[in-house]
Amino acid sequence: MCDTKHGSVKVVNGKYRPEGTFHNAFDNKPIYDENNNLVGVTNPRDVTHIHSYGGEAIFFESLSKGKLLGTKCIDPNCETVGTIYIPFRIYCPDCLTKNEIVDLTKLAQKGATVHTFMVTERTGAFNPLQKPIRFVNVEFDGVETILMGNLAVGEPKMGMKVIPIFKTTNPTFTILDLFWVPMGTKENELPEGYSF
Repeated sequence: MCDTKHGSVKVVNGKYRPEGTFHNAFDNKPIYDENNNLVGVTNPRDVTHIHSYGGEAIFFESLSKGKLLGTKCIDPNCETVGTIYIPFRIYCPDCLTKNEIVDLTKLAQKGATVHTFMVTERTGAFNPLQKPIRFVNVEFDGVETILMGNLAVGEPKMGMKVIPIFKTTNPTFTILDLFWVPMGTKENELPEGYSF
């Protein structure tokens, strides 16, 4: 049995400094069938995963502050100069020049459009979203790419106008700090911890 202290990470002089235990194994437990025959064992493990953001950190931090950032190619020699991207792209995919950060919050608040959607009861491991999950692909005027998200209120429809809501209370610093709701949704209808 390993130490049960979860691992944590600090940054010192620009480098990650992990501390603690990142993999904890626990005692196996027997698995019995309905006739009380041993059919297997569980192997419980607790794993702490380090996920670094690098240049995308500003995108996730901005969500916790109620802002939606994208990026734009600014290379005058690029065929796609001026193209705005969301999800956030650090570099232009065409010329590889570092993109400029642009604030898309007001554009999104005017209304984005559901391009397509999917409703599912089955998700990947460790998904904290309530089922059914209403995934929406959202497009914005003047933005080249489409952003996938979660519709937090109502039922999705193609062409539906939606606006962003942000988890500014106890943010996760992940994409789960950004959800979408139909335009006209009232503040008292929002999930706990989220605001316009």
